[in-house]
Amino acid sequence: MNTHQIMTRELRSGLAAAPLRGEYGAVAALLDRYYEGLYYGNTELLRQVFHPAATYATAAGGELLRLDLDGYLPVVAKRESPASLGERYGFELESILFAGPTVALAKMRSTMLGKRFVDLLSLLKVDGEWRILAKVFHYDIDVPVRGD
Repeated sequence: MNTHQIMTRELRSGLAAAPLRGEYGAVAALLDRYYEGLYYGNTELLRQVFHPAATYATAAGGELLRLDLDGYLPVVAKRESPASLGERYGFELESILFAGPTVALAKMRSTMLGKRFVDLLSLLKVDGEWRILAKVFHYDIDVPVRGD
C-alpha cells in the first residue's frame, strides 16, 4: 500500500479531519525539499526545512548521537553529497500522521552513502509554516547484492 493510499484510508475513516487534506500536500512538499537538501548537500535548503531548535538523533552506532541544527549542518557540508557520487535520487515517503492541525509525524526511507536509512521526522506548523523539529533515525549498512 503506498503513502497516498494510507492517507486516503485515514481521511475516509475519519482519522484525519478534512482541513488536513491540504496540510498533507504542504508536509509532503517540505519532505521533498528535505530530501533534496540531503541529496545535494544543500545546507541552506536544510536550514529552511528544519526549525532553528531542531534536534538530530540516532543510536544506530550503539551510542546516542544527538546534535542541534548548528552541529548537524556542518556534518552535511563536509561530506561528499550523494549527487556528487552519482547515487540514484529517490526516497520513500512511507507515512504522514497528523496529531492535529499543527503537529505531524513522517516516516521516510532512503538509501545513500552506503546506508539504508529510516527517518522519523516530527514536524510542527509554526507561524503558518511546517518545519522539522526532530529527526530521529536508524540506519543499516547497505550491502550490495551481487549476482553470480
